[in-house]
Amino acid sequence: MAAPPEDKTCASCGRRIEWRKKWERDWDQVRYCSTGCRRHGVTAQDEQLEQAILDLLAKRKGGATICPSDAARVVGPAEDEGWRELMEPARRAARRLVAAGRVEITQGGRVVDPSTAKGAIRIRKAR
Repeated sequence: MAAPPEDKTCASCGRRIEWRKKWERDWDQVRYCSTGCRRHGVTAQDEQLEQAILDLLAKRKGGATICPSDAARVVGPAEDEGWRELMEPARRAARRLVAAGRVEITQGGRVVDPSTAKGAIRIRKAR
């Protein structure tokens, strides 16, 4: 019996997609972890958040971190704290960048699995 294929990363949210028997015939076409992610896809705003993360990290010294809120503030509306609505999209952008090998997500100074990280996170350039 062959081992199941390696896990993939969701193209929208950046979380890990684990192989399932029901996807056996079309595993190569699976790109999203859920119907919601398939519907959402990756928007221009998502790409702006990714770029904001990379730009902010480029301005920092090696090993320095940023919070997803920093990117949300760059992309989002400044008035009335409208950037708060972009916090989850910023976390999604960070997870996609982790999958691309560009950044790492940390908690308490330790690199964590972005698919399972709960609570406050920090983002730094990949080492």
